[in-house]
Amino acid sequence: MSEEADLDRDEEKRVDEYEKVPSSVIFEALRREGDHELSRPANALWWSGVAAGLAISTSVVCKGFLVSILPHEPWAAGISNLGYTVGFLIVILGRMQLFTENTITPILPLFLAPTRANFYQTARLWGIVFAANLAGCLAAALVLAYGHILPEARFEGILYVSRHYAEATPFEHFAWGIPAGFLIAALVWILPRMESAGEVLMIVILTYVIGLGGMSHVVAGSTELFILVALGELDPVAAVLGGILPAFAGNVLGGTGIFSTLTYAQVRAEI
Repeated sequence: MSEEADLDRDEEKRVDEYEKVPSSVIFEALRREGDHELSRPANALWWSGVAAGLAISTSVVCKGFLVSILPHEPWAAGISNLGYTVGFLIVILGRMQLFTENTITPILPLFLAPTRANFYQTARLWGIVFAANLAGCLAAALVLAYGHILPEARFEGILYVSRHYAEATPFEHFAWGIPAGFLIAALVWILPRMESAGEVLMIVILTYVIGLGGMSHVVAGSTELFILVALGELDPVAAVLGGILPAFAGNVLGGTGIFSTLTYAQVRAEI
């Protein structure tokens, strides 16, 4: 009984500590992380970004695997999108550079000191990481399209997912990218409060919602578009102008324009 009581008290203490963590403390933790990211060498950012582009492609692959074995029924999306969470788990737990995470982390130092130097550092970080993510996605798409590394039946599932993503109009990618950007920024904000098991669960829940909701994530979606480009099913200009750039704009608006701005507004008087 004594051991059970001690465990209960420890659990209550953890809950109390969780609830007492003020938003200003989370803001400061993310701001310091943002300062660190802004100061990292370009070479380190590039290769971490390439690794993230490759790793996030496993979301497309795993979702495609599940699609390939499930019937084309409305309820099947509730299962197949569990596969969509895999790449995000690898990238976020592996601390790789994913562009959509950077719609909040390096922005917080910029909010505090909107100087020309900080604008330059943020633009540098965004440019390197986004280009590296796309390079990783392109490499993954080429291997998937021409490497014959998967059984044909499983690759057909990946093609089905990719074609479905490419059917959206530019405006739809932009509009559907807004909630995706918001949720990824929210995830970055929440994770400092989480313990290991909670961190995994939160990543799964929020990225599952992005997949299930048919939202547009610029990096994961780029792999899908690049696969179709590699196979000659989609024009490269259409992929960039009709898919990648609209999703990019939507993710930035949702992550930086909405979530990060609201986050700064709620702690501004406390910092």
